[in-house]
Amino acid sequence: MAVRQARQAPTAAPPRVGAPDADILCVDLVRIFKVASGSGPGVEVQALQGLNLRVDPGELVAVVGASGSGKSTLLSILSSLDQPTAGVAWVAGHDLLTMTEKERVVFRRHSVGFVWQQTSRNLLPYLSASENVAAALAIPGRVRGAAARQARVAELLDLLEVSHCAERRPGEMSGGEQQRVAIAVGIANEPRVLLADEPTGELDDTASVHVLEAMRSVNRELGVTTLIVTHDPAVSEHVARTVQIRDGRTSTEVLRSTRVDEHGAEQHVAEEYAVLDRVGRLQLPDEFVTALDLRERVRLALEPDHVGVWPGQQTPADHPVGERGSAATDSDRGDGTPLPDGRAGAAASTPESDPEDPS
Repeated sequence: MAVRQARQAPTAAPPRVGAPDADILCVDLVRIFKVASGSGPGVEVQALQGLNLRVDPGELVAVVGASGSGKSTLLSILSSLDQPTAGVAWVAGHDLLTMTEKERVVFRRHSVGFVWQQTSRNLLPYLSASENVAAALAIPGRVRGAAARQARVAELLDLLEVSHCAERRPGEMSGGEQQRVAIAVGIANEPRVLLADEPTGELDDTASVHVLEAMRSVNRELGVTTLIVTHDPAVSEHVARTVQIRDGRTSTEVLRSTRVDEHGAEQHVAEEYAVLDRVGRLQLPDEFVTALDLRERVRLALEPDHVGVWPGQQTPADHPVGERGSAATDSDRGDGTPLPDGRAGAAASTPESDPEDPS
């Protein structure tokens, strides 16, 4: 693969005054759907329940969650195909809650690119790979002139290692090749943000690795901020940051980095963080809840550099509080109601325990 100088993808339009410096920012995002129920008034389903997310320029982030966790709803909002019920949502310098319909069309053409799980949504079946990419460039954008567009098509197919598919139609390509061509289509007009919905959902393991490596190349060499939404935890191995979403909220994050030990050898390190929301709530990972048999309520104690959490059925005497710690108390929401499903209201936090300020 040819090595190219990294550059930051330009914006389609100047960011609005007051726009955040993050490429993606969600604060207390809520989405409520009304579901018909026979002849009655219907019921409300809350797909997003105060979700917070920040993705800085140039980041490659995966949002991982099970079916029904709210990840697809989140992607629909970020792509401006849906609107939240409440909260704040900014993408590529655009306030998604205040855009007009015309602004949304321009936003989808120039500020964000898309890669969908179903290849039929990504590529036109009667066009070759090069023609599909050229069709995306035919929309008025940054690349002007036939020669420049032709060069851009060749550059993208080369970057994504599908130059050999240039004259093939989608039906003549493998699933992995189709998705890599789809990535080329998604970034053809140099969007600031690339959104991918289960891009490896219909691929085998080998093809999935090739597609994820292609997305890493796009992120690294072109500087395109990339967000991958998936149910597959294995995607985490190919990104620097993984955000776990559960019950419509971000619950944990895993940050991956490479460090050099005292012998000069590189070590790949993955550190897991729980996400503290804006009102101080902390959602514990499932494996922690199971391992410690946490049920209904837990005991908390404030230590000089951390917060201790113990099963509620144990007494304070079982875990003496440190010299500077506070008395252990039952955790609740603040109104005396225990938190379900292992979610504990944090009594306090130190700067080290809060890896991301979603505001």
